[in-house]
Amino acid sequence: MSAELSAPLAVRKSIVVKAPIERAFELFTEGIASWWPTGSHSIHEDEVETVVLESREGGRLYERTRNGEEAHWADVRVFEPPTRILLDWRVNPQRPATELEIRFVAEGEGTRVEILHTGWEAYGETAAEGRDGYDTGWDVVLGRYAEAAG
Repeated sequence: MSAELSAPLAVRKSIVVKAPIERAFELFTEGIASWWPTGSHSIHEDEVETVVLESREGGRLYERTRNGEEAHWADVRVFEPPTRILLDWRVNPQRPATELEIRFVAEGEGTRVEILHTGWEAYGETAAEGRDGYDTGWDVVLGRYAEAAG
């Protein structure tokens, strides 16, 4: 499928947080458990004890419950502190992975965080539905992140 046809399916989000780029990146990665809204945006919801982003290429992003069960969310393809993370997003193992890119750009005394979530065309007839759920979902997630960043 050409980029022009899949472009309408991309989820694009951008926010500016009141933190220098290094701190913004560190909070998003190493500090993800402190702000991710697990009650509404996780697999095990209220049973989640922590969220872990392994800060390296080949690492994983996953949640762990209080009883030790893990739910895999994504694989880390690119890890370039403090400017970029690229993930193969696999929250639903019955669906093909989508691609999630997070960029961090210094902007004044803060940092602009940009999300590009693509690959929805692999969902076939349910592509728009899958994309729409994440379009609103990323607003909630980024709102919690911005609050944590100050």
